[in-house]
Amino acid sequence: MQTIQLVGAVVFGLALLHTFAAKSFEVLSHRYPRHAGLFHLLGEVEVVFGFWAFVLIAAMALLNGAGEAIDYAETRHYTEPLFVFTVMVVAASRPVLDIVRRVLLALARLLPVRTELALAWFGLGLVPLTGSLITEPAAMTLAALMLAPLVFRDGMPEWLKYGALGVLFVNVSIGGTLTAYAAPPVLMVAATWQWDTLHMASHFGWKAALAVGVNATVVGFLLRPHLRALAERAPAPAQAGAAAGDIALPVPLAVTLIHLVFLAGVVMLSHHPVLFLGLFMLFLGFTSAYQRYQNPLIIKEGLLVGFFLAGLVVLGGMQQWWLQPIVASLSPVALFFGALGLTAITDNAALTYLGSLIQGISAQSQYMLMAGAVAGGGLTVIANAPNPAGASLLRRGFNDESIGAVGLLLGALAPTIVAAAAFLLL
Repeated sequence: MQTIQLVGAVVFGLALLHTFAAKSFEVLSHRYPRHAGLFHLLGEVEVVFGFWAFVLIAAMALLNGAGEAIDYAETRHYTEPLFVFTVMVVAASRPVLDIVRRVLLALARLLPVRTELALAWFGLGLVPLTGSLITEPAAMTLAALMLAPLVFRDGMPEWLKYGALGVLFVNVSIGGTLTAYAAPPVLMVAATWQWDTLHMASHFGWKAALAVGVNATVVGFLLRPHLRALAERAPAPAQAGAAAGDIALPVPLAVTLIHLVFLAGVVMLSHHPVLFLGLFMLFLGFTSAYQRYQNPLIIKEGLLVGFFLAGLVVLGGMQQWWLQPIVASLSPVALFFGALGLTAITDNAALTYLGSLIQGISAQSQYMLMAGAVAGGGLTVIANAPNPAGASLLRRGFNDESIGAVGLLLGALAPTIVAAAAFLLL
């Protein structure tokens, strides 16, 4: 083992501890207003891994020279952070959100339950499943913005917010397994293991859909009385959560269709950063030309999430030396529970990628590794690539405007158990 590998593991461990302590920094920012800016910066979960990635690069430069540090940083693959940033901004644009809300509101009114409850169920259940079509980051963005005014707001018990957040994160993680291209952990192995969409739907997808439905229904039942109380004084779900600069001017159908084409194009080109970033530049130009139909784009939130994921890419690249032997040494059942636990401290896509490097891994072990990785994708903010996007968009609805790692872990435990049981027992 090289010294830099040990340093990389230590820095990664410090980043994990920082993630769990992020809410404490927000508390300190209120207690010591003189240094509130610094504490607030350290309390931003999206900043944590990017900050410690710079620490790692600086340590690498001191130990092995600046050239090697630069080479390491430049040889990482940043397609996923760039894609998540891009798809977040496009999916959260006003015309896309407007059409999604209108469709879901129309469906909600057809159901024999209160409209608010139906919309909450759609946000926690139906929209995460669409991640198999429009990719998980896009589904996370749409679901978070839809749920924000319904669930993540003043008047909702804090424990219920964490319960709903845990369900959302778990459902998005497993909801992308109906196809072979939408979930990051699936993408890492699909070509190597020759898994196509038919394989994913028949082995994972239907089980995931059942678990998603159970999770959304249970938390929806718990939310029901609070949603009813909120509806009496809250704006209608279709208009709730609009930005301060929102313009009431109706969005023309042509503008909505063009936005949907941009979203579809970004999703289709998700593996080609030069192309989807070029398309994003055109999107920015179009939104500027038709600003009267737009809300402010979530550029800042998207950049913070991209920074977080890029930091995770840099730090995660130094963990293969200890992670891969663990994955390779476990029996199939042990591999399932090992992946379930390990994905809480490392991105599940990185975990499945390490599994794809193991020569001669059995079909049963392949299944168990994937099932454990996606089932555990809601336990922490770093467990699944879209989680930072959801955390960035919803954290203002929590006390101190930050999401506690312990609260998220507790909120995700029950839906994680449901997902794990679906993959193991069905």
